[in-house]
Amino acid sequence: MLIRGNTQLLSGGDIFGEVQLTPGGSAANTAVWARRCGQATRFVGKIGNDRFGRIAMDELADEGVQTDWVHSDAHLTGSVAVWIDHEGQRSMVSGKGADHYLLPSELPLTTLRRAAHLHLSAWSFFGDPPRAAARRAAAVAKEAGATLSFDPGSFQMIQEMGAETFVALTADMGIDVLFPNAEEGEVLTGETEPGLVAGRLAELYPGALIVLKLDADGSYLLDAGTGTHHAPAPGRLVDATGAGDAYAGVFLAAWLSGVPATEAAALANRVSAWVIERVGARPVADDALLALLSEAKSAALRAAGGADRAGRPARRDHAG
Repeated sequence: MLIRGNTQLLSGGDIFGEVQLTPGGSAANTAVWARRCGQATRFVGKIGNDRFGRIAMDELADEGVQTDWVHSDAHLTGSVAVWIDHEGQRSMVSGKGADHYLLPSELPLTTLRRAAHLHLSAWSFFGDPPRAAARRAAAVAKEAGATLSFDPGSFQMIQEMGAETFVALTADMGIDVLFPNAEEGEVLTGETEPGLVAGRLAELYPGALIVLKLDADGSYLLDAGTGTHHAPAPGRLVDATGAGDAYAGVFLAAWLSGVPATEAAALANRVSAWVIERVGARPVADDALLALLSEAKSAALRAAGGADRAGRPARRDHAG
């Protein structure tokens, strides 16, 4: 549920704004954006047998994302209230629904073993369940030869858990691509300068490509010891919701097809700049977005020649 204020809201006050129900969820958003870029994508999640669950199913089906749903009669579908202030910055209250009760025994093991890549959000790690299920999913996919990406999710939740505990629960999974934003990187490392943040993260997550999302400052990549800063694409901030998920989805779609990380980052910057100019995590595509997505697909086709980064057939799913 997106709530956007047109002016500053004072404590106890009232303003006019916009209130709307939109699709979301970090992993689902990433899956949608990867699919919009042409990747075969599959989403794994748990929902309630309620209206929100039906909406979630319909939204992903409309986007062409394949799904493995676990249905729960005991819990409602997870939902999030997103407050967007008059400057476009967002804050969230996440309700614990069925998604927070996904169990290892409920995982679709066949899907995970077929996946060329698995993307996980840290929202699956801030409680248990579903932490055990997420770690099991990573182990199954990696054992079958998949690559793994991870979004740290929330600087505030990491602070509440404790950075050392968070790293201890995530650093042993064999992460290939890490997608922190600036605040998450600072909490995890104690550093503020992008190069130092990325360097420390590379020590905490050995072997990972570090993709540091810097919002208005673009992004910073650390790949095998080489750091590169990518300037932001121009964009007027209206709503930052989901921009990081869009970045991750576009980056992964390109990178997994063999597009160099630096080129994938430039494409992701441009799409996320388009996202922040609109309300919601998955705005309806217009001509400008279709042109960007076409460019991303063309880059992937040129690089891949019909196979993904690991040389597997492009038909294999990328699960989230």
